[in-house]
Amino acid sequence: MTMADKAHQVFEVYGESKCFDDDGRIKRTGSVWTASAHIITAVIGSGVLSLAWATAQLGWVAGPTVLFLFSFVTYYTSSLLSDCYRTGDPVTGKRNYTYMDAVRANLGGFQVKICGAIQYANLFGVAIGYTIASSISMVAVNRSNCFHKQGHHAACNVSSTPYMIMFGVMEIIFSQIPDFDQISWLSIVAAVMSFTYSTIGLGLGVSQVAETGKIEGSLTGISIGTEVTEMQKIWRSFQALGAIAFAYSYSLILIEIQDTLKSPPAEAKTMKRATLISVAVTTVFYMLCGCFGYAAFGDQSPGNLLTGFGFYNPYWLLDIANVAIVVHLVGAYQVYCQPLFAFVEKTATEWYPDSKIITKEIHVPIPGFKPFKLNLFRLVWRTIFVIITTVISMLMPFFNDVVGILGAFGFWPLTVYFPVEMYIVQKRITKWSGRWICLQILSGACLVISIAAAAGSFAGVVSDLKVYRPFQT
Repeated sequence: MTMADKAHQVFEVYGESKCFDDDGRIKRTGSVWTASAHIITAVIGSGVLSLAWATAQLGWVAGPTVLFLFSFVTYYTSSLLSDCYRTGDPVTGKRNYTYMDAVRANLGGFQVKICGAIQYANLFGVAIGYTIASSISMVAVNRSNCFHKQGHHAACNVSSTPYMIMFGVMEIIFSQIPDFDQISWLSIVAAVMSFTYSTIGLGLGVSQVAETGKIEGSLTGISIGTEVTEMQKIWRSFQALGAIAFAYSYSLILIEIQDTLKSPPAEAKTMKRATLISVAVTTVFYMLCGCFGYAAFGDQSPGNLLTGFGFYNPYWLLDIANVAIVVHLVGAYQVYCQPLFAFVEKTATEWYPDSKIITKEIHVPIPGFKPFKLNLFRLVWRTIFVIITTVISMLMPFFNDVVGILGAFGFWPLTVYFPVEMYIVQKRITKWSGRWICLQILSGACLVISIAAAAGSFAGVVSDLKVYRPFQT
């Protein structure tokens, strides 16, 4: 009998335990603020940097409108999803530890396999996207210093490959952190970093507008004829939808974050508060960064606000912002990949319960700290995972296209479809009732947006591959 089973028996006999929760696991300690930090770490990621470009494709009317609509949909469906953490009673029902567990408990069958495939493919893709984004920021620091020394018209060509390798090495080290509960500190550091570079990007946009005294851009976005063809305008507008969807994507790890929360109060209540706080904060940031970036550069808004060199000075401030991006992405990579790591390791343990390579933990003494628990399977498999994502990033380093594909691929199924369908089952909403019809209309509309965004992003990849040379920037 495991320690968790013994604790569960104690709970059943003696009631509430000071050391263990109702499922026999060690008492959870998360709060609305740690959950908010996890969400902000996941949400205010590299996606914020492409929002000026996305706004430029859509214009002053559609750009802010789409940003607000995505924020509302994300908050609403996340609230629905938080009600699915426990099956049945929201206070005493059986806990679902992962997104897939929630789908299994509420929908079951083939949908579980579909959900798992989409979720873990999306997490894998996010790891690639963050590797690309971090290397771009590291390259930007190098180029910024080069421009400062040699002038704005210097070539300053730098390969991103060494920087992707550096990021990969850092992630191999941090990937040995066993689970979500032990990365709260990393999330808080990453959340601070995300505010740092977002604020710098916003400040530079505001200063550019103040300096020129002119607001760039138009009501309908990038001009047809002078900048792009009519077909390119359509594809880019669709790609912008994917970029904005990616900027709000965190639903796929919501259940895992909720599983770190202490109770009482009920986890769903705390999670809804954390979701409201974090989505409100990020939406304000997104509106400001996207709109001021567009106001500063108009049709010329760069794909990545802090690395596209719309700004050259003050170079030291750009360096601070890009270093903050890298630090943030180191943490965000872990927040997103922990559920995938946990799934593979749980599956391996179930398949080979007697394998010492998979189950045995080696205690490595660290002076002044508790011994570190090193698991050989975790060491090998997580290292291989990071190496694979790093190599793929080297082969296809297209920031805006990858961001658009990830946003399109994950938004409808993980942020909208599964939360809506699980909520309908959980709350026993009658088919063809007014509420059921409204939820299905929401789901259908988001599906159309996702398909359009995917088409635009794949068109962008095809276009970039025509001129791309591997391992060059």
